[in-house]
Amino acid sequence: MRLASLLARLAAALLVVACAACRPRQTVVEAARATQTLHLGNGAEPGDLDPHLATAYTEFNIILALGEGLAAIDEQSGKPVPAAAASWEVSPDGLRYTFHLRPEAKWSNGEPVVAADFLFSYERILRPGLASEYAYMLFPVRGAEDFNSGKTSDFAAVGFSAPDSRTLVVELASPTPYFLGLVAHQAWFPVHPPTILKFGKIDQRGTAWTRPENHVGNGAYRLAVWVPNDRIEVVRQPHHWSDPKTGLQRVVFYPTDNIPADEAAFRAGQRHVTYDLLPDRIAGYRAQNPSPLRVDPLLETLYLRFNTTRKPLDDARVRRALALAVDREAIAASVLQGSRLPAQHFVPPGAGGFQSAARQPHDPATARALLAEAGFPEGRGFPRLEVLMNTDDLNTRVLSAIQAMWKRELGVDVALVNQDFRVYLDAMKGLRYDIARARWIGDYDDPNTYLDMYLTGGGNNQTGWSNADYDRLIARAAATPEPAARFALFQEAEALLLAEAPIAPLCFGARVHLVHPDVRDWRPSLLGVRRYQTVSLAP
Repeated sequence: MRLASLLARLAAALLVVACAACRPRQTVVEAARATQTLHLGNGAEPGDLDPHLATAYTEFNIILALGEGLAAIDEQSGKPVPAAAASWEVSPDGLRYTFHLRPEAKWSNGEPVVAADFLFSYERILRPGLASEYAYMLFPVRGAEDFNSGKTSDFAAVGFSAPDSRTLVVELASPTPYFLGLVAHQAWFPVHPPTILKFGKIDQRGTAWTRPENHVGNGAYRLAVWVPNDRIEVVRQPHHWSDPKTGLQRVVFYPTDNIPADEAAFRAGQRHVTYDLLPDRIAGYRAQNPSPLRVDPLLETLYLRFNTTRKPLDDARVRRALALAVDREAIAASVLQGSRLPAQHFVPPGAGGFQSAARQPHDPATARALLAEAGFPEGRGFPRLEVLMNTDDLNTRVLSAIQAMWKRELGVDVALVNQDFRVYLDAMKGLRYDIARARWIGDYDDPNTYLDMYLTGGGNNQTGWSNADYDRLIARAAATPEPAARFALFQEAEALLLAEAPIAPLCFGARVHLVHPDVRDWRPSLLGVRRYQTVSLAP
């Protein structure tokens, strides 16, 4: 009897083990519900997580978790809301902003965030030695541009002051209607002074302070893991002024520029959100599984950059010929499957209420005439230029179509060149390219975020183009408070930009991606920004 009982118990145990083995294993997405961990495709490996040095959208996605400015951008409205500052007042003349910092605001190491931290940070990004591409985001402040250019070395002459530890005063050179949108940008994020100085000088680039073991930020999350070309993980930090028990507790960013692989990971339960989706996949999802598909508005322009310092692209006739030979409508309809609108101008429709009047149309006849006038009739004698892009299936499809158009309409041959995203970004900054694919997502909802890029020597110009008349128009617009007169100056500036053609707009953006139904409050974001502490997971 004992043996029979023992055998019965053994059989029952084996049955339990067998049944457990038969149960389907949880996917990464299913397991994430218990820990509130979001798994997110992020497009490319970040080159830098320093808010004063990062320039790519894929870097900003992560930095937005690790830090915050005086204000933040509400995803749905695109309007600034309180963040590190609980409130602010604006003087009647629009020249003086007084920000009141949250008394409960702390760094991820528990130290209080104080006004002096912001002064240190603003001096840092404006220091000529740091050579921040985004320093111009602070130029509306009185004296900021002079300090950045080296005309003055006295930071006390710049319009920042801190009457006490919780008050920050900013004085502008002229009224700036989009100023609160500016202070929500990563260029305005504070950095932790002791951490910066522990690993180098105030204006030293590329130090070890952004490594997980060293990083200190004032955002809702801290940097926990950074495995290059694999994943970046951030975890909720308990010292942030928001309730650390609410929202996502961990976000895992996967840097992949392989769009099909990102989609495959989503379908296999390894991702909650993809970074992108190839346009020819849209129809299938709409017909068979529409719930995860999202095509959200995005203040973005996809375009070509021409390196105006290289021949024959130093000739505006050549640049304009290449721009006019592009059939944007065909690209939007056939290559992009109607997911994005064709762009004959640079500023997206309705940016800050602005509607562009100038156009860069599809006009092959004029393009051929301009190219012949420049000395290359029917493309004869035209050098074989390279078109640079970061590795991405969507880029390849769009640029392959343009390559065919230039060959057909102009007799011009170009070579398509892929580069790793970080190498591509360095090439842009160093003007080591002929023609390049580019995209720009507005830093704030105003036409200025597009048009002031192309000022002479601008950090994000990256074309070598310089035009004194253009510079004067943008400067006049910055000093013009009346909206209609300001927009009229922008119209003149954009018309000049399109006529000189250091760039060729291609299409306006949209955020086409997949979102798992577990993800709650993933609202459309016009500027592409995301406060992860407002997102949660629920089955």
